[in-house]
Amino acid sequence: MDSVRTALGSAIANQAPPIPEFGSTDSKLAYLRWLGAMSERLKRKIPELQIRQEFLQTVWYESKRAGLDVTLVMGLIQVESNFRKFAVSSVGARGYMQVMPFWTRVIGDGDPGKLFHMQTNLRFGCVILRHYLDRERGDPFLGLGRYNGSRGRAPYPEAVFAAQRSWLPGDRAVG
Repeated sequence: MDSVRTALGSAIANQAPPIPEFGSTDSKLAYLRWLGAMSERLKRKIPELQIRQEFLQTVWYESKRAGLDVTLVMGLIQVESNFRKFAVSSVGARGYMQVMPFWTRVIGDGDPGKLFHMQTNLRFGCVILRHYLDRERGDPFLGLGRYNGSRGRAPYPEAVFAAQRSWLPGDRAVG
């Protein structure tokens, strides 16, 4: 557990700002096309343009930083909080990615209130999801089950996979 705490803690502690960096003009253009398309799709959930763009930029940055597919993260957020920053579950999970407060004691500074901060919540959620995927040798079904506490049961991973499909580049069905 100490090695997990150290690895996750260092991932959370890196406070690099969520500013995308690109290796080529093509990758920057692809990102800008993605940002425009996703912003339009997310307009009903997050109406204010600046907040929506900051959210999408941070989701993209934190997903890439953790080595995750951004569509998987968007699907998870849709299922977990329906894009509500201040969502709180019946068991106390908080924010966009519904991070349990105990994680702030394990890998953070112990302040669960910070889980309502967009970048903090998305960073914690992506680092935790990456950890669970690694523990399950990359199996997204089992990794998502661990994230949700329902490992081995199909409804949660299947819901995330269905939501993920709505965030694929050509799909328009976002509810």
